[in-house]
Amino acid sequence: MMEQSLQIKILKELLQQLDEGKNIDAGVQYKMPTTSYVCPEIAAKEFASFFQGHPQMIGLSGELPEPGSFLTLDDFGTPILATRDKDGRYHAFLNACRHRSARVASETRGKKSMFTCPFHHWGYGNNGNLISIPNEDHFGPVDKSCNGLIQLPAIEKDGLLWVHPKPDGHLDIDELLSGLSGEIASHSLGNMVYGGEKIIDMKLNWKLANDTFGETYHFQKLHKNTLGQIFLGNNLHLTEFGRHHRFVTANRAIHDMRSLPEDEWSISDATFVLYYLFPNIQLVVNNDSVTLIRIYPDENNPGRSITRISFYYSAEAVLKMEAEDQAEFDPRDAYSTDRRKNANPSLAASLEVFRSTIEMEDYVMGEMQQRSAQNGLLKEIIFGRNEPALHHFHNSYREALNQPPLVAVIPSGIK
Repeated sequence: MMEQSLQIKILKELLQQLDEGKNIDAGVQYKMPTTSYVCPEIAAKEFASFFQGHPQMIGLSGELPEPGSFLTLDDFGTPILATRDKDGRYHAFLNACRHRSARVASETRGKKSMFTCPFHHWGYGNNGNLISIPNEDHFGPVDKSCNGLIQLPAIEKDGLLWVHPKPDGHLDIDELLSGLSGEIASHSLGNMVYGGEKIIDMKLNWKLANDTFGETYHFQKLHKNTLGQIFLGNNLHLTEFGRHHRFVTANRAIHDMRSLPEDEWSISDATFVLYYLFPNIQLVVNNDSVTLIRIYPDENNPGRSITRISFYYSAEAVLKMEAEDQAEFDPRDAYSTDRRKNANPSLAASLEVFRSTIEMEDYVMGEMQQRSAQNGLLKEIIFGRNEPALHHFHNSYREALNQPPLVAVIPSGIK
C-alpha cells in the first residue's frame, strides 16, 4: 500500500485542480514527427533496443501459482518458457529443444514436471535439465549436463516476473526501476491471483497504443458514455522515475474524501493509479485488482501492434466473486458508479471496460492516426501542456535511441 502521506499529497493536488478547474500544466507544447509511427528503420531500432535488448516484464507471480506451473509467450522475438520448479524457484528458458529447435511447450499455460519435444521426444525437466533422449544408442552419446534448455536471466521480485531475452543480458531490477521499486513492493503484487487475459490486435503503432494511456484530456469527450461516467477527466498527478512514471487521475469518489479525516483517505477508492514502466508496460493497481497491459510491436509492420492485457485479483476478491452468481452480471453495469463502489471486482466487468473503451474507442482513434501518419501529408502532431506523460514517454524513448528530444512549440509572435 502506498504511504498514507503520499496518498494525501496526491489527492490534495487533484482536488485543487478540480476546484480551480485547471488540469496539470507542463508549461510547454511539443511537436512530434509522425514518421516515428511509420518509419521501418526506426521500428527496427526500437525492436532491437527495447524488446530484444531490454529486460521484459512477463507477468505477476500469480501466473505461476505453484510448483510445476509454467507459461509460454512469444511477444518480443524470443520464444519464452517460464516455469516454477519443484522447489518453487522461477526460471525462464528459450522455448526450443537443443536437438532441432522445435518448441518443447506449445500450451499457453499449465502444470508439468517435464516437457517433451513433439519432434523426437527429447525430455526436459521444469528446471531446464535435459532428462531423456529416446533411442540414444541410435542417436549417439549426448552430454546431458550441458545440453539443457538455454537459460535466460530471470528474476522474480516483489510479485513481478522479469526476463531478459538474451542469455548474456543484464538484469538488475532496482537499477531498472530507477527508485520506483520500493513503491511497487508496497502494493504486495505477489499476493494477486491470475484471473484471465484479453488480447487486442489492431492496426496502430505500438507507441500510438501507449499514447492511449498518456492523458486525461479526452475522458469527457471520447469516453463520455463509458469511462467518463466514472472518471472526471482533465486532472492528473504525474511523477517521473527516470524513464518510468506514476500517473494518477481522479474518479467521482474523490469528492467523498472531503468529508473524511485524512487518515481515512484512500487513493485506491478515489483514483486510477497507473505505473508506466519503460518501454511498453502500463500497470494499473488498486486494493482488490491489478491490470497489466503489455504493448508489443509487430516486428515486420510498424503499423500494427498487439496489446496483451492480464487481470489479477486479491484472494479475498476471488472468494467473493466465486460466491456470486456470475450469470446474473450485466456488463453494461461496468460503468455504474454505484455498482463500482459496492460490487466486487469482476473479470467480466474488466473485459467489458477494455473492449468498450480501449479497443472500441481509444484504439479506433489510434487506427485513424496511423492511417494519417502513413499518408505522409501530416508531418507533425502536437502534445499539449496538459499532456506531460506523453512528453515524458516520447522523450524517454527518443533519448534511449539517441534521437533529438521533441521540439517545443513557440506560439506565433513569441520569440
